[in-house]
Amino acid sequence: MNAPTSTKELAHGERSIGAILIDAGRLKPEDAEKILRLQREGSLRFGDAARKLGLVNEGDIQYALSRQFDYPYLQRGQSGVAEEVVAAYNPFDPQVEALRALRSQLMLRWFDPEAGRRCLTVASPARGEGRSWVVANLGVVFSQLGERTLIIDANMRNPRQHLLFGVDNRMGLSAALSGRGGPDIVRRVSALVDLSVLPAGAVPPNPQELISRPAFSTLLKEYAEIYDVILIDTPAAGSTADTFTVAARAGGTLLVARPHLTRTAALRKLAGEFHQAGITVVGSVLNDAG
Repeated sequence: MNAPTSTKELAHGERSIGAILIDAGRLKPEDAEKILRLQREGSLRFGDAARKLGLVNEGDIQYALSRQFDYPYLQRGQSGVAEEVVAAYNPFDPQVEALRALRSQLMLRWFDPEAGRRCLTVASPARGEGRSWVVANLGVVFSQLGERTLIIDANMRNPRQHLLFGVDNRMGLSAALSGRGGPDIVRRVSALVDLSVLPAGAVPPNPQELISRPAFSTLLKEYAEIYDVILIDTPAAGSTADTFTVAARAGGTLLVARPHLTRTAALRKLAGEFHQAGITVVGSVLNDAG
């Protein structure tokens, strides 16, 4: 007589969804057996049988599929990551699909390890245009692709990445550039595979001088040996020279504009200034979300 098969041993096709949901506490083992019976009787897929019985909802199925295909995302209330990092919570949202399309364009047009292009700044003329939102969500979708991704918050005037990812901001970039930071200043986002954050750290009195130090270029070179993609958040370019200094070190920048807020003339002026400084403007994105 063969030993009974547990749902954890169902490792092929649709049936593995049941094991995933049981392990996550979303499905009881006895309910999984009911689903399997209906699946066999009605020649249904596991998910369709489970929904027909009312034992799972669409969110449960999407959760299981994301685990099944190694594409994890977070559940609200179970992480310190802010909900506005929509790519971490709802990878099926149209906004996230647009971010994946942007990711594809950046992979084609900019990121090239053999050419030494691993760093990209995200810039815009003014505050409130969504640079931090774009950086955070792009970081998530790059990490979901399996790219070792680092987000650097180089906005040492109004930092936000530590708030978006729920990481400690007592030590960060400002400490590293002043010679006080160790390797532990980079924070792994434990709930998201392949994603790390270097927060801005304590707001210094001299951010422009810190960014201009050779230590920043050295830091980027060191991280480029570890990470496939480095995304850098910056201050508003119209109010400080920090952004140009950071972008010059990275070599390229992505411009962000916000409908009804960003002035076209200001965006064109900024793009022209980057070109004059020898900084590649990889493209621009219209952000109506962050």
